[in-house]
Amino acid sequence: MNRNTKQKSAELEATRLADAQADARRWIERLGSQVLTIAGNDAASTQAIADASERYNAAASAISTASTVRQAELARESALEGLHYMNAAREIMGMTPGPELPLLEGQRKAGKVTERRSIEHEGQTLTASPVASDETPNYYPGGTVAGRPVPAGWYSRPWWADAMATGMWTAASMMMFSAMFSGMAGVTYGANEFADGSGDGSEPAGGEDMGGDAGDAGDAGGDAGGDGGDGGGFFGGDEGGGLFDGGGFDFDF
Repeated sequence: MNRNTKQKSAELEATRLADAQADARRWIERLGSQVLTIAGNDAASTQAIADASERYNAAASAISTASTVRQAELARESALEGLHYMNAAREIMGMTPGPELPLLEGQRKAGKVTERRSIEHEGQTLTASPVASDETPNYYPGGTVAGRPVPAGWYSRPWWADAMATGMWTAASMMMFSAMFSGMAGVTYGANEFADGSGDGSEPAGGEDMGGDAGDAGDAGGDAGGDGGDGGGFFGGDEGGGLFDGGGFDFDF
C-alpha cells in the first residue's frame, strides 16, 4: 500500500469516526434533554426514567472516550435504549412518545411480551406483562443481555439485571425463561435456544426471520461506557462468545 493510499484510508476512517461520533451525540443530546425535563408520576414511569438516565450517563461517558467507530456506535446504542425507556415512560403518562426511534440491535429478534404471565421462580413470584402496572413497573425495551434474548415488556422485577452486571446467566435462568415465555406468541425462542446461544439475536428458533437486524452487541445500551469491545456488550470475551460456549449449555455459575 503506497503512501497516498494509506493517507486516503486514514482520512476515510477519520471521517467515518467523526460521523459516528456526531450521530451518537445527536441522540445523546436528545435523551439528555428529556431525562432532565421530564419526571415520572407513578412507579413505572419513574423507574423507566431512572433507567433512561442511567443509559444517558453511560452514553455520555462512552462518547467522551470513543476512539473507534464501533465505540461511537455503542454510545449511540446506549442513548437509543434510553430514548426507548423515555418513550415507554411518556406513553404510560399519557404524553406523546415523540418521533419513531431506530430499532436497537437485536430488539426485534428478542421478541416481546404479548400476554400477562406470572410464575414462581426461586421462591419469588415473577410477572411479565405487555403493559405497565403497579405490579410490573420494570420496563425493558427488548434486546440481548450477555448474549441471551430479553423480550420487551414490563416486569415485576428486572430479572436480567444480574446478567447485565456480571455477563453471566445461571442455569436456573433457562428454566425461568422456559416457564415464563414458552408458547408466548411474541417470543420465538425456546429454553434450549436460550441455553445454547442460538437465541442470541443471530437467528430465531426454527430459522424464522423476523426482519430485525442481527446484533450481538449484548445490551450495549446498558453499559456502553464500560465496554467498547467488538460488539461484546456484557460478554466476557472479545468475539461475542464471552462466558458462554455457544455450542452447548455451558453457563458459568
